Formats: sequence, structure tokens, C-alpha cells
Amino acid sequence: MTATYVKPEQRLVPRPTPETEAFWTQGRDGVLMIYKCASCGHFFHPPAPTCWRCQSTDVSPQPTSGRGTVGSYTINRQQWLPNMPPPYVIAVVELDDEPDTRVMSNIIGVDPDEPGALRIGMPVEVVFEEWDGVFVPLFRPTTEAAQ
Repeated sequence: MTATYVKPEQRLVPRPTPETEAFWTQGRDGVLMIYKCASCGHFFHPPAPTCWRCQSTDVSPQPTSGRGTVGSYTINRQQWLPNMPPPYVIAVVELDDEPDTRVMSNIIGVDPDEPGALRIGMPVEVVFEEWDGVFVPLFRPTTEAAQ
């Protein structure tokens, strides 16, 4: 079975808040913005007004490489929402910029029914899709993943 790609107009569009605005809008420039603490130097996600490591409030969104590895994934085969037909891949991506900083997203560009198409540790890179003025980060396998 070939994976069904969910078109942007079929998805629920995120509503940015002041803290999440950079995450949802800087994809316009192809940049994945993740909060970073100026005090301890660590990235963290989801965005928050305080660093969970050192409790500093000197935090702000900063650009990342947009590259990472698949830390975990599942293939959704259940029709939970009428506008999101399965199958689709939900993954936790560990960012190369800081491996213990993770983003939950979808993996696109793979057939979830093809054996070996997905694997833990697979290198991925961010791509953005505009949905009603919001730039949603999705991930696809890098060229190194095919090797």
C-alpha cells in the first residue's frame, strides 16, 4: 500500500502564540527556530519562557541546522480524523544541534509499507509546508539516509 499524503488543506492549522511564533513562521525562510538558553547554551523544545535546565529566563528562538535523526516513530494506520487518512508517519526527531532536543513531526518522502524505508537513527532534514500562513516543519530522509 502506498502512503497517503495528507494535503495541507486537510490538516488542522496550528495557531502561533507569542512564544511559538518563530517556530511556526521562520520556515518561510527555510529556518527551523528552536529556543535556546543564553545562560547555559542549550536548545530546548517546546518553546517556554524559562529554560528547564537552569531556570534562566534569558531564552529566545535561535536558528538550527534543521538536520537530525529519527529517534522513534510510529506508522499511524487508524482513521482518527476524517481529514487525515492513514497511513502516515509520526516521528520524534532528535536534532543534530543538540541530540536531547527533540521535535515531533511527520516523516514524508517514504513509503511506510516498504520494508526498511524507515529506521531508528535515519538521518533526516527539515522541509517546510505553508498552511494558511503557518510554515509547518516536516522531515524527509537526507541523501545519506539512502546509502
